[in-house]
Amino acid sequence: MPSIQVGILLLTSCLAVVLLPVQSAPGYIDGRIVGGVDAGKNQFPHQISLRNGGSHSCGGSILSRTYILTAAHCVTNEDSDGKYVAVAAERLTVRSGSNDRFSGGILSQVAEVIFHENYGNFENDIALLRLDTPLIYSASIQPIALPTVDTPVDANIIISGWGRLWHQGDLPRYLQYNTLKSISTELCDELIGFDFPGELCLIHEEDNGACNGDSGGPAIYNGEVVGIAGFVVGGCGSNYPDGYARVYYFREWIRKYVLDI
Repeated sequence: MPSIQVGILLLTSCLAVVLLPVQSAPGYIDGRIVGGVDAGKNQFPHQISLRNGGSHSCGGSILSRTYILTAAHCVTNEDSDGKYVAVAAERLTVRSGSNDRFSGGILSQVAEVIFHENYGNFENDIALLRLDTPLIYSASIQPIALPTVDTPVDANIIISGWGRLWHQGDLPRYLQYNTLKSISTELCDELIGFDFPGELCLIHEEDNGACNGDSGGPAIYNGEVVGIAGFVVGGCGSNYPDGYARVYYFREWIRKYVLDI
């Protein structure tokens, strides 16, 4: 098991690094796309910008006209008892249909926040947002399908988001994307000591990968959303794999709430 800095990089795009001990495990840093390039118009019509108090904080994916898929850590806080509670829905809006972090597309109000009941310690990091008004689909606003099969090892996985361009660097104005590669749970455990079956680990060359502001955003394979950006280890663009929630593992949980997919 590697010995690396223990830490968690908070996910709203403007927050700083906060250290968090994780017993004997290596450090996890919550996760812009490092080493990415600008996305083309309508290239990722499922991608949304989740906004907390009017500012971009995380990414997400359109699943249906009324539901958005994102990460639990993007929409929760810890209360005084150490329990996770949902961020007030009235604070949250979703920008869809635009590659521009600041303008374009449409803004939708979030009506309800649903996060996994067993979220914690970087596991089960998945949430759904119900919009108060259904989306109107267009060339720039489209749902993405859930995975029909589990994500294979050694597959090229496309990630996208408005996260930082480098560790503690600037946020881009326009949506970015990059291609990472999936690895087995066993190799992920060997490299970063994380073997939760609901985790999808994506490896990359140095100075590539997810960063804060990307969290909650999609990883796609064969036109399906297979991952939800969760954490990076040792800083953005390090030599360690990035952690994404494995959407295939959570299909039935999602379908309990999202009936129109």
